[in-house]
Amino acid sequence: MEATGSVGKAPGGPRVLVVGGGIAGLGAAQRLCGQSAFPHLRVLEATARAGGRIRSERSFGGVVEVGAHWIHGPSRGNPVFQLAAEYGLLGEKELSEENQLVETGGHVGLPSVSYASSGARVSLQLVAEMATLFYGLIDQTREFLHAAETPVPSVGEYLKKEIGQHVTSWTEDEETRKLKLAVLNSLFNLECCVSGTHSMDLVALAPFGEYTVLPGLDCTFSKGYQGLTNCMMASLPEDTVVFEKPVKTIHWNGSFQEAAFPGETFPVSVECEDGDQFPVHHVIVTVPLGFLKEHLDTFFDPPLPAEKAEAIRKIGFGTNNKIFLEFEEPFWEPDCQLIQLVWDDTSPLEDAAPALQDAWFRKLIGFVVLPAFASVHVLCGFIAGLESEFMETLSDEEVLLCLTQVLRRMTAPDPVCRGSHTSHVLLHDARCSAVGMEGGAAAQAEALAGSSLLGPSFPLTDFNLT
Repeated sequence: MEATGSVGKAPGGPRVLVVGGGIAGLGAAQRLCGQSAFPHLRVLEATARAGGRIRSERSFGGVVEVGAHWIHGPSRGNPVFQLAAEYGLLGEKELSEENQLVETGGHVGLPSVSYASSGARVSLQLVAEMATLFYGLIDQTREFLHAAETPVPSVGEYLKKEIGQHVTSWTEDEETRKLKLAVLNSLFNLECCVSGTHSMDLVALAPFGEYTVLPGLDCTFSKGYQGLTNCMMASLPEDTVVFEKPVKTIHWNGSFQEAAFPGETFPVSVECEDGDQFPVHHVIVTVPLGFLKEHLDTFFDPPLPAEKAEAIRKIGFGTNNKIFLEFEEPFWEPDCQLIQLVWDDTSPLEDAAPALQDAWFRKLIGFVVLPAFASVHVLCGFIAGLESEFMETLSDEEVLLCLTQVLRRMTAPDPVCRGSHTSHVLLHDARCSAVGMEGGAAAQAEALAGSSLLGPSFPLTDFNLT
């Protein structure tokens, strides 16, 4: 969002301030630095680092993505992909024409293996059948984008209504029908991660099709996503970004002065937490939606127009967590890429909501197998919603115990599994120090948990406050 006004310009052109040093703020700064009309540019970042939710860390002998993980739809129409290609951050496979032309429909690929909570393997043919049904219905939800009205308010209600009709035509035995519903429930959980929500019942049906799906097989950065924002930072003039400079209030639509420019007036003054003031002609706000929700009443003076404030309040904002598990020896097969977890006796058609402390782990969708780092092997699990937030309240030991029990129960009976599921776990996030817990086993597991987005979201929205 941008605050502007019609006043005299400072010598040499207008003064512009960008609030937020995530990829949106860096992208705005990079674009403006390429224009000779904007020589006076500054970026204020509240933390000690740039990149926002793009955060790569050295761990497990390699690089792990604590924040954004993939480039979704890596093809020519994707500006993130274009930047990564320009900076030479992608491999030959990711840059290939073949990879860019793959049509995924925006859906996650099929798992390499699927485990039921009973410990049995789920037939991949059955999983594929349910995925075809589920993603076909997801595609149908996008058709209501320009409809005059929708049959139900939410995506979740639409999916359940359609699935309920399909169930009536199933002819299998009762156990198979229950397993199909459990697989569908796992796909619901997966879609909650993709959409960043606790429940698909909270996602409105009418605008769901606004998301543009680009071709291309999702890809990652072998040396870390943060390499992209590092390159963007390096392209900016020195001292453009000021770190550890949290903004308190943006005073806009006013008339402000600065001693360095006597007689000059500026329509915007950005007040920082340390008391510093930055009078400017334009300010571009790229702070996270969660921050805007929390500080909406004090961040803008005067307050935003009612329709913009209402939009900020109504836009959904959910929680995803990643859990990294490291093993000295993998229990999964060498070519495994995605491990799906299916919880028996669950169904998207039932509204049963057991207490979080008893069943939070049932929202865990499974694990992505990360590329092996030397002699260590890492799984990355995903969990969303209220269950994800509840997990954050647990001690390291409680999470360790639960994850160990889940892995033992779901995979230990499988004769293909190798290694031990008894673990030494180190759980860490940015809010506390690391705590270790001994498990005395041949396999070592290490968990790194922290709030993050499943994938990058890079809005560079410029709202005219006037």
